[in-house]
Amino acid sequence: MTQFNAPSYDIQRPTGQCAITGRTLEPGDAYVATLVECDPDAPPTDDASDTQQQAAQALGLQRVDVSLEAWQQGKRPERLFGFWRTTVAHPEQKKQLFVNDDLLMNLFVRLEEADEPQRLAFRFVLGLILMRKRLLRYDGTEHRTGPDGQLQDWWLMTPRGAAAAAVGMTGEPQAIAVLDPHLGEQDVQHVTEQLGQILEAEL
Repeated sequence: MTQFNAPSYDIQRPTGQCAITGRTLEPGDAYVATLVECDPDAPPTDDASDTQQQAAQALGLQRVDVSLEAWQQGKRPERLFGFWRTTVAHPEQKKQLFVNDDLLMNLFVRLEEADEPQRLAFRFVLGLILMRKRLLRYDGTEHRTGPDGQLQDWWLMTPRGAAAAAVGMTGEPQAIAVLDPHLGEQDVQHVTEQLGQILEAEL
């Protein structure tokens, strides 16, 4: 088990309940799944049985589901990081996936200022996924000196076509630098699986 196979990427699965109204979300109900920044002033969870909440705090993101009617009334969770619309699946049905490329690109850009190891790995793997989907183009690697004096590898990735517009780029798209945390193959697979769980998508 590597350092990135620890449960620090696990974010709560859908709760089946609207976080705003408390209403139970029934099969067939549309709702908005969100990722929110954890409250930096909230005390850490000490309950060893609540490993998902501890893991969410480690990553700094938390899954919060909001019923569609509450969302349309303008009721949003605080510290909103990203969101997508989906539907509660019937037990016998395959989940309907509403995560689109624009959401993935916006999550990628929102993580630009991240400096925590978990988020750096999260962003790098998301970049790999976007490259595989041909939304980003790999343009090379730059070697930079990090704050600790160690040499770092930064991948240069340029948005393609509509992906640039999705993140507000106009004119000639500019390359985005992404720190390579030098994950092992198992690390990349693990983070990819966790991203898929968070977004309820096949990545």
